[in-house]
Amino acid sequence: MAAPKPEEISHPPMDQLQGLEYCIDSNPSWGEAIALGFQHYILALGTAVMIPTFLVSLMGGTDNDKVRVVQTLLFVEGINTLLQTLFGTRLPTVIGGSWAFVVPIISIIQDSSLARIDDPHLRFLSTMRAIQGALIVASSVQIILGYSQLWAIFSRFFSPLGMVPVISLVGFGLFDRGFPVVGRCVEIGIPMLILFVAFSQYLRNVQTRQLPILERFALLISIIVIWAYAHLLTASGAYKHRPEVTQINCRTDRANLISSAPWIKIPYPLQWGAPTFDAGHAFGMMAAVLVSLIESTGAFKAAARLASATPPPAHVLSRGIGWQGIGILLDGLFGTVTGSTVSVENVGLIGTTRVGSRRVIQISAGFMIFFSILGKFGALFASIPFTIFAAAYCVFFGLVASVGLSFLQFTNMNSLRNLFITGVSMFLGLSIPGYFREYTAAALHGPAHTKAGWFNDFLNTIFSSSPTVALLVAVFLDNTLDYKDSALDRGMPWWAKFREFKGDNRNEEFYTLPFNLQRFFPPS
Repeated sequence: MAAPKPEEISHPPMDQLQGLEYCIDSNPSWGEAIALGFQHYILALGTAVMIPTFLVSLMGGTDNDKVRVVQTLLFVEGINTLLQTLFGTRLPTVIGGSWAFVVPIISIIQDSSLARIDDPHLRFLSTMRAIQGALIVASSVQIILGYSQLWAIFSRFFSPLGMVPVISLVGFGLFDRGFPVVGRCVEIGIPMLILFVAFSQYLRNVQTRQLPILERFALLISIIVIWAYAHLLTASGAYKHRPEVTQINCRTDRANLISSAPWIKIPYPLQWGAPTFDAGHAFGMMAAVLVSLIESTGAFKAAARLASATPPPAHVLSRGIGWQGIGILLDGLFGTVTGSTVSVENVGLIGTTRVGSRRVIQISAGFMIFFSILGKFGALFASIPFTIFAAAYCVFFGLVASVGLSFLQFTNMNSLRNLFITGVSMFLGLSIPGYFREYTAAALHGPAHTKAGWFNDFLNTIFSSSPTVALLVAVFLDNTLDYKDSALDRGMPWWAKFREFKGDNRNEEFYTLPFNLQRFFPPS
């Protein structure tokens, strides 16, 4: 038998991911685009409901308060998504609520000046105003780093090798949002996981009128089937004598969203009252803004790859961060109870549908705004059990993580230097945040526990984020360890042409501003 040729046992690196049906500027039919946009909206509901459900009760809020916060978060998510897709990076990314802000927000909730308020409703309003003030001040970090192009300058220290751990841990770092949540109600979660994988992968070639309907709408169909199944279990009394925790995670009638939601309610700025400002709260929140910035940087690069675009040039990435800072400012003005970041699950959905169209994401933003105003209808969809979303997250987070690993094709992985940097940064990116989370769960406070609350919040937030730790370790090692003689091994010759807007003629197609605005804001 003849020895295989080199081209038969290896695959050449590719600038753009192949196999997509629609990239950023190519659009499906309007009917298909609307259905795909609705699917992205349904997926975005998971985080939009989970975060307020967790935080509002700690703040002293009622179910009515929770519904208003969910509506407000969705409304601002829609606005931020439109701004990002029109004027930011212009990548097909949904801008959603961020878990990175939970640490400083809980610190604000536990502040003695707020915790001593006896009236629960007054405590909720006072805490919300304190969170708003902290978000408004902290948003300046991303606004300044983005619009001053400082983040673009810093991003020049990034290489394909340094970005692998960051992008990968944007997905892998969210593992506790996946199967640990599925395990809270396995009779719903596991069927959802199996059905979604079957529809999106094994049956993806099933077509109706030349449309691969199971591949395009696997998530929507799976949610409908499992949601109906969960409702049948609830109605039949299957959970009547089960523990309270099981009922909360499995039943379809425990969210109390539909009964509490108004028919029509338009969120507006300062609806909770005038924000209050505290330097300690704001400083702690700045750490979450930095974490959001790093996580979004990784997610933007993953979205570009999945949408079959070139990596975003440095000034485009910085522009997107600036607009995300504006989004966090809007979060503070409206009172969404958390800040913004790129929705990782929606980035993963691009990979399973093979549709990276910007128009689809803009339509999903329209659904967010529309259903946040029509409260009853939005609450109906928002009552889907969290376990169903968690099952889908197992696929989407893993897919985004694998996109990060795909950047290894541009590096030399026969280099011990590269193996060292990749392995150490990924391991520490998982291990250090894991230690911080376990310590916090056991001691009810983070490892940083001094008398300076702002200092504690800053360290505990930074080191609880896997992508942030990975970036700190990987970029430091990559730029200090034999870096002068390792440009080729790091993938820099391939990376260099995408740093500048004019470095590759495809950048103009993907990242030029609409309405001829590019002439007013020429690329640096």
